Amino acid sequence: MTTDELHGKSARLVDLIAVQPGAIVSKTLVERPTGTVTLFAFDKGQKLSEHTAPFDALVSVLQGSVDIILDGVHHVLTSGDAIVMPAGVVHAVDALEPCVWLLTMIRS
Repeated sequence: MTTDELHGKSARLVDLIAVQPGAIVSKTLVERPTGTVTLFAFDKGQKLSEHTAPFDALVSVLQGSVDIILDGVHHVLTSGDAIVMPAGVVHAVDALEPCVWLLTMIRS
């Protein structure tokens, strides 16, 4: 199913992306001037190094577990958990096991 096929139709998000060995996979589901919704699949041990973003971002874990580090504080999230990464706060992502998560970034 492509993202165009999501418009007006339901889908299981975890079925739209697959964890690849030793890789990070992403799929943009919605991209608008006011924000984006991106689906990520990380294999165990894959990381996004420390960085900042100019906008708030909501992380929703759909499968597996991930360590979200916000300003040096670790937050272990598992399936069903969510956290907001505030704009301008240094953050990083570390997959503790193969995982799928959704990132919703609001630009306004």
